[in-house]
Amino acid sequence: MTVASQFSDLYGYEPEGVWAAPGRVNLIGEYTDFNEGFVMPLALPHTAVAAVARRTDGVLRLHSADIDAPIAELRADGLTPLSEFGQGGWAAYLAGVVWALREAGHVITGADVHLSSTVPTGAGLSSSAALEVVTALALNDLFELGLSGPELARIAQRAENDFVRVPCGIMDQMASACATEGHVLHLDCRDLSVRQVPFDLAAQGLRLLVVDTRVKHELGDGAYAERRAGCEAGAAALGVSHLRDVPYAELPDALAKLADLTDEKVVRYVRHVVSDDHRVERVIELLDAGDVRAIGPVLTEGHVSLRDDLRISCAELDLAVESANAAGALGARMTGGGFGGSAVVLVEEADAEAVTKSVTEAFATAGFTPPRVFPAVPSPGAHRLT
Repeated sequence: MTVASQFSDLYGYEPEGVWAAPGRVNLIGEYTDFNEGFVMPLALPHTAVAAVARRTDGVLRLHSADIDAPIAELRADGLTPLSEFGQGGWAAYLAGVVWALREAGHVITGADVHLSSTVPTGAGLSSSAALEVVTALALNDLFELGLSGPELARIAQRAENDFVRVPCGIMDQMASACATEGHVLHLDCRDLSVRQVPFDLAAQGLRLLVVDTRVKHELGDGAYAERRAGCEAGAAALGVSHLRDVPYAELPDALAKLADLTDEKVVRYVRHVVSDDHRVERVIELLDAGDVRAIGPVLTEGHVSLRDDLRISCAELDLAVESANAAGALGARMTGGGFGGSAVVLVEEADAEAVTKSVTEAFATAGFTPPRVFPAVPSPGAHRLT
């Protein structure tokens, strides 16, 4: 049964349209977005799909095919952050978008929404951003708001930051809203300028695998916020607005200036962010030169930084990276917010099956939950289906 037909069964009439927004995986550039740095995500074929219709009575009705829960009925003009939901409840992401649009001055007179998502939750693949962006796009179309992709991403980010109270950066929402098929998105998180970089791995005889460790993370638990605060403290100590303003060539001098800080974590966070921004630049140069295989070691280098400096990896992520590389992968790293979630692995097409088998066997030997491994195919960003 389609999402549209489910909508009709649920609400008793047909939706005005159906929209889709993807999850994402980040190739390189982690915890750099809120530092106004650079990231390189790509959209996945996994999407949140929403059937939506306008209302004129101020009522907002929300339902998910993926959650065993009744329709959530709210007032569009009575939404306040976290009041109706526990932190991270699925409906909060949708309601937060309505709230953020109204806070921005847009007239939203209510809506009926029914959705279903194939984006794995808790896997570091931006399932929440997909929910936010598909809702924002549908309301943008139905209420003829005229917002661009980056503007929709900002609305979605505000919903997560100020309504759900998760202090995420802008990367996830921009990837979901603005990615294009067959490309990786080079995003400058300061001005939201984007460049669509061709990323046709199949033509190169390569494949990018996602290893979902099935270890769930929760970004609202304080660890993400603590690292964000540490980055802000580092920028303040160095006299810059954001760590993006610290040139990589000046990183040793910057770290020397921070040597007297009582909190050594800040030094590690600064080292990671400045070096990861530089890794994004290196990957861009390699892709532009057509040397796709050479990005593999840069990915692995990024994982070491996330593991040792940012300290957001876990045993399962480390094992995924180590076992993949030992089996002949070109490079691998954890991706996303950390403390679980997924890793990305760059492999020769001919080696994909052997690397997958090696990772799966390593997890079994360690007594871990079997991972889910699938190819990351650069897919379209948010769009209307019907």
